[in-house]
Amino acid sequence: MSGQLLLGILVLGICLLLFIGPFFSVIRTGSFLRGKVVLITGGSRGLGLELARQVCEQGGNVAILARDADELARARTDLTSRGGEAVTIQCDLLDAAQIQSAIQQTIDRFGKIDILINNAGTIEIGPFEHMKIEDFDRAMRLHFWAPFILTMQILPHMRSSGGGRIVNISSIGGKVAVPHLASYSASKFALTGFSDAIRAELARENIFVTTVTPGMMRTGSQIHARFKGDHSAEHQWFDVSSKLPFASISAERAARKILRACRRGRPAVVMPLSAYFVIAANALFPNLTGRFMKFVNRYLPLPASKTGDQARSGAEVRGGK
Repeated sequence: MSGQLLLGILVLGICLLLFIGPFFSVIRTGSFLRGKVVLITGGSRGLGLELARQVCEQGGNVAILARDADELARARTDLTSRGGEAVTIQCDLLDAAQIQSAIQQTIDRFGKIDILINNAGTIEIGPFEHMKIEDFDRAMRLHFWAPFILTMQILPHMRSSGGGRIVNISSIGGKVAVPHLASYSASKFALTGFSDAIRAELARENIFVTTVTPGMMRTGSQIHARFKGDHSAEHQWFDVSSKLPFASISAERAARKILRACRRGRPAVVMPLSAYFVIAANALFPNLTGRFMKFVNRYLPLPASKTGDQARSGAEVRGGK
């Protein structure tokens, strides 16, 4: 057999793996999810809703938690035709009592919780000068304390079932601090540390913890993000950065990667590829990264007047409010 023929067969084999591999991965993930009960916070839109869609399509059952009743109603309509069963629960994750009630409602309906996905989050953007202690407190309560409470209350159910999965959706902002995202980064660093710390201890109980570190995601987050300072200028730079193709990832692709990692019990998922380079650069060359962030900050909007202390959503900024 000639060398050229061998090379051709090798190339063909690689192509088949690239194209067929993901197909079989979906089948394996679907088999894993069939009959499982997945609780997803922030499941009424964006990545959370896409995760719920894929779970239902692969035979799983979902309980999605969110604050907005209208968004939950739309999400339930969306999920109804996708197989599995979807339960929507209105829940403010800043209220521990509501979290406990949501868990109990899920247990009452399905009898178990196999997978917990801590996905809910919000982004507040603006100069540190405009950030108040309330902003940091809200971010910590949503991004750290809510996942902590959910984990602590669901663990006994997972232990009694012989195991489970916990997926914590952190952020590249939980690995590399970014200017104008102080409260967000601080709270995501806390979630990353908590998630990584409990992983080894829970693994011996057949409970596998996955920390997800996505870069920017194309989920329309700029509409729901909160902006302080020069509202229009802050919204503009965030909107542009969230659409960069090399730095962002679609919700559909991210959800597939997360569920695949969940099935395998992988410790960590970083996406897209550009996020790996940013995290590696920060770890290997922290001083260089620090200088780069100072350089970036020169081109970010300056603090505004006292009106900048008032947070506005992306939708309000776009609407000129």
